Amino acid sequence: MGILIDRNTTVVVQGITGREGSLRAAYMKEYGTKVVAGTSPGKGGQTVAGIPVYHTVKEAVAEHGPIDFSVIFVPGRALKVAVKEAADAGIKNIVPCVESVPIHDIMEMVAYCKMKGTRLIGPGSIGIITPGEAVVGWLGGNVEWANTFFKPGPIGVFSRSGGQSGTIPWVLKEGGFGVSTVVHTGTEPVLGTSMADLLPLFEADPQTKGVAVFSEIGGSQEEECAEVIASGKFTKPFVIYVAGAWAPEGQRFSHASSIVERGRGSAKSKMEAIRKAGGYVAMSPTDIPRILKEVIKD
Repeated sequence: MGILIDRNTTVVVQGITGREGSLRAAYMKEYGTKVVAGTSPGKGGQTVAGIPVYHTVKEAVAEHGPIDFSVIFVPGRALKVAVKEAADAGIKNIVPCVESVPIHDIMEMVAYCKMKGTRLIGPGSIGIITPGEAVVGWLGGNVEWANTFFKPGPIGVFSRSGGQSGTIPWVLKEGGFGVSTVVHTGTEPVLGTSMADLLPLFEADPQTKGVAVFSEIGGSQEEECAEVIASGKFTKPFVIYVAGAWAPEGQRFSHASSIVERGRGSAKSKMEAIRKAGGYVAMSPTDIPRILKEVIKD
């Protein structure tokens, strides 16, 4: 089953006539995702990869009925307007595959989506994939690579890094596991949805027997996951690998979100929090399947 998306999930692509939007929409459709519509102001009536294009999201919803996800490919300065348009049209899940967004715009988008009851994943997320079912965004890149790296199985995966989102699924596959759903949470310093927000979905998913995370120094998502685990809201095996654990104390690198503040966000803080909550820490990605084999009982 996995979480968030499956073969019945319907998608609208905002910015579908642009270079990125058209390329990624074609990939999603070829993978099997139900991309029912795209939007591009002033270009309604066209088609992209056989997908009808509308001027607005509301027009697409009026024609096709409720749509589950919007995937957005627009310049960062235009993202706030696009997100609000999707939320106003009743879209309940939005994945903006957009970076370099002004921080005040992000804060406004996050607040607006919460008010509308819309889940915002990112900004800066490259997407979500439930292998053999659907992909939203461009996680996987193309169908051949997606089928190579992402095999169906019992392990949910979070990645802080877009470029490394295939690393954990690959080592899991090589270690005899597949994945239920992979989520890249995004790279901006403020995010609409954290790993901790999504952990209860993996807890409720009967296919998922454990969760593995490609983590990085900076931010507090992993410590927040530890709090969810400690509270008993997530009870399955949880394993993290922290990239950048070698970095000297206080060094910053990678994404805008890689900032250590008030003792939270360091590799040491993350690993200690997860261990204390009852999770597991891998010293290299290839340790993850070994640990999972030891702790998954059925």
